[in-house]
Amino acid sequence: MGCAITMLLTGGSVRCEGREAVVSSGFLYETAPYPSCHASTIAEVDGALVASWFGGTHERHPDVGIWVARNEGEGWSEPIEVANGVFQGERYPSWNPVLFQPSAGPLLLFYKVGPTPQDWWGMLIKSEDGGFTWSEPQRLPDEVLGPIKNKPIELEGGVLLCPSSSEHDGWRVHFERTADHGKTWEVTPPVNDPEDIRAIQPSLLRHGDGVLQAIGRTRDSGVFQVWSCDNGRTWGEMSTTGLPNPSSGTDAVTLADGRHLLVYNHNPNYKGRSPLNVAVSDDGKSWRAALVLEDDKEHDAGYSYPAVIQSSDGLVHITYTWRRERIKHVVLDPKQLDGPPITGEEWPNTEAGVE
Repeated sequence: MGCAITMLLTGGSVRCEGREAVVSSGFLYETAPYPSCHASTIAEVDGALVASWFGGTHERHPDVGIWVARNEGEGWSEPIEVANGVFQGERYPSWNPVLFQPSAGPLLLFYKVGPTPQDWWGMLIKSEDGGFTWSEPQRLPDEVLGPIKNKPIELEGGVLLCPSSSEHDGWRVHFERTADHGKTWEVTPPVNDPEDIRAIQPSLLRHGDGVLQAIGRTRDSGVFQVWSCDNGRTWGEMSTTGLPNPSSGTDAVTLADGRHLLVYNHNPNYKGRSPLNVAVSDDGKSWRAALVLEDDKEHDAGYSYPAVIQSSDGLVHITYTWRRERIKHVVLDPKQLDGPPITGEEWPNTEAGVE
């Protein structure tokens, strides 16, 4: 992809020299009718990109709604609010949108509504036209929250396996599956004991032959992992990866070449959400330091809550919260992503990064 095309796609700054993996970086918008945003998500729909996030006065404020923008190759459209937390005449905060485009059927946008993560509930809207218009909101069954932060994966037969978690009884990871785009559901029991590892917000990685790995955020145990050998119906014992995590959201994806890519805050001090890092792995167990997306500890709001996909052209798209002010979009060439092994809590001394 040439630099001119990259500028059209991102609507932002282009960095083509030096660090070969970085195709481009820029913001989804420069100004918005709200001061704070968080928890972005991104999907590809018929060659276009669709992104969503929550925005409002501040997290937990009742005016926080779900916003969407599209990019068809000429920059990001003006964000529009597509959902809010109005329920039975009262408005509640909206949280954590998750976009997913199944191989067949409408674009799905899951999100949460409620006063806090301890008592929120799952919601779903659908788009038949790639994110231009949306259905009326549908509340999910009481025992279902939907994908809690990160995207589902699609299994054989169009079944969606949704990585989820709850916080009302300690931090617990579980998984939900739907074979009909959210009409009916199956829910697994929790796969961790919060007395051992307090974990939420998993991402799913594929290892072939029904083997899945879930990886994600903990309160104080670093990045967790848990494995399944039967496409997510049952799960083994949760453990930690050795990678640090300052109680901040992560996301991960299995690439077309079989490698796994993780975006997370490699911060062993558990204070602040910087730096924001990209690591790659061949087996989901040993990770290599590929890229530093942000490293600025002067801003308390930090750089966090990444979402990552690989688009049909092979490029990797990452969106993340930039200082709680805007959403940033970085495009990477995964063929250029590699680095030294991560052997401890300190990030290896690399020059990779994004300006």
